[in-house]
Amino acid sequence: MTLFHQILEPSTLTRPSTEVAPALLGCNLVRQLPSGQILRGAIVETEAYAPGDPAFHAYRRVTPRNQVVFGMAGRAYVYQIYGMYHCLNVVTDCEGIPSAVLIRALQLECLPSGWEIGSKENLHRLAAGPGKLCRILQIDRGLNGTILQPGQPLWLEQRQHEFKIVQTTRIGLSQGVDLPWRWYVQGCPAVSKV
Repeated sequence: MTLFHQILEPSTLTRPSTEVAPALLGCNLVRQLPSGQILRGAIVETEAYAPGDPAFHAYRRVTPRNQVVFGMAGRAYVYQIYGMYHCLNVVTDCEGIPSAVLIRALQLECLPSGWEIGSKENLHRLAAGPGKLCRILQIDRGLNGTILQPGQPLWLEQRQHEFKIVQTTRIGLSQGVDLPWRWYVQGCPAVSKV
């Protein structure tokens, strides 16, 4: 049986990140791997980054690293942290306004070909964190600037179910820690940290 998934058009993301971040919960992030395999996971945790936010890469000015977040909504902003982990963001708002949503965790439907779950691992925890989800979905800087639509390596599908959402402050930051710009699906085992 084939399930129809309605595409989330990039144009629907032309709102502030603080509006888009909770709206992305329950939507599917879809990754078509170079092998052709398609992986799908429900977004279960997000964080918003916006103009004037001291924790945002675009806080001071446009740079070669962050120029994607000043562009059109519906693109991927991928950056590397600690020299080894990648993080995926969805660019939001209007062109010229730096705004993005960090995808912090996914609830995967299945594993990529060749992956096996060890005795101490759990499918729900394999994408429970921004670095983990990028590793399992093979997302790196090569996908920075990708338009999120079918025919590309990444796209978004609309939410299929309703659930309760928890809003809290962001985690893992040294600046802007008091802003309540993190959202996650209540009771979901794939959330990085409750």
